[in-house]
Amino acid sequence: MLRRLSLVALTAVLATVSPLTHAATAASEGKPVNRPLPTAYGALGANFNQNLDALDYRELRESGTRWVRGFYPMPATDQGDPAGHFAISTITDAGRRGYDTILSLKWPYNAASFPQPGSAAMATELARLDRVLPTVLDKVDILAIGNEPFIESLPAERDERLNVFYETVARHIIGHRREHCGPGCRTTLYMGALNRLDLADRRTPAAERWMTFVRETPEIQGVDIHPHIPAPGNAQAFLDYILPRMRDDQTYLVTEFSLVWYWKQHLQDTVSASFAERYGFAPDTRVWQVIKAAIDSPFSRKQWSDFLTSSSWFVEQAGFLREQMALYRGTGRLAVATYGFKQDDLMVRDFGPGKDPWLLNSVFAPYTVRGRGDGLSAPNYWLKDFKALQH
Repeated sequence: MLRRLSLVALTAVLATVSPLTHAATAASEGKPVNRPLPTAYGALGANFNQNLDALDYRELRESGTRWVRGFYPMPATDQGDPAGHFAISTITDAGRRGYDTILSLKWPYNAASFPQPGSAAMATELARLDRVLPTVLDKVDILAIGNEPFIESLPAERDERLNVFYETVARHIIGHRREHCGPGCRTTLYMGALNRLDLADRRTPAAERWMTFVRETPEIQGVDIHPHIPAPGNAQAFLDYILPRMRDDQTYLVTEFSLVWYWKQHLQDTVSASFAERYGFAPDTRVWQVIKAAIDSPFSRKQWSDFLTSSSWFVEQAGFLREQMALYRGTGRLAVATYGFKQDDLMVRDFGPGKDPWLLNSVFAPYTVRGRGDGLSAPNYWLKDFKALQH
């Protein structure tokens, strides 16, 4: 059941106007645009993560979304001009076409120590930023500083060393933006993203310092969260943690969210008897085996739909997207949420009972359902709700 929205929250939900639209309106009225304008409160967009090269504008139009999000791995800067990397070229092309855009900068330090301020390694990181920032500032609407810092780091360094690194790069970005993009810069800055705040052991001193930096840095618009959770109710813990720790004028992003850990709990379940009989599977076939069969030989759209809707564990959570968006919008503080848009090759590679089943989340299912021709992916279960939530 949808919670009642306060007047503030309702206003926020209705104000689903992008910064581009705000700026265009101001310009048409002869008003100066001299500061970053609020992002689209309550918006739901398409998340591509590392797969921005899979973006198809026909599928975006079909979904009705105006927002596109992906991430750029900072080490890729060493391989050539960042503007030519598919992540940056795709996100900036989407912006030129009128879409609103979010780019997360990803620092993968899960196999190496964070560089110390003043070190040669930190100088290398800041030099990378100086190459990347001119290609995205004033071109993307939101830049998230970090993808998943508390995962993309060595477990032993998820302490003040993590904070020092991200605060250093954030201050560098703020300074570069001030010097080169100016007060009318289109790009707003968020710190991102926090994971598993529903677990007490993730609410650490480093997470507390992270939120303190967000709150006390005027140039930071808010924080990003990634509620990948085992039950819908767990998302509330994320909001309970971040909202009291933010300034009243700050908002938050939810650039990833899903029930992936709930789905994983059911991979070893026996498939429904009705589905097994209808499609010729043995009665003791497991859920993961059906998914593997769909990967090996993609199903028709009806067969994939029958598989999902005949599974009680799936049907019990069929309202997940609607309910989560009602929760986030109900705070009156949601800037943008983006949901997994397309299955990718990493989701289906070596699929088995221990695989994280991200592919069940996606709005489009190019790997488990036969395509519709002309390169168009088949819709997954979530497309209908995703479209409805654009309004």
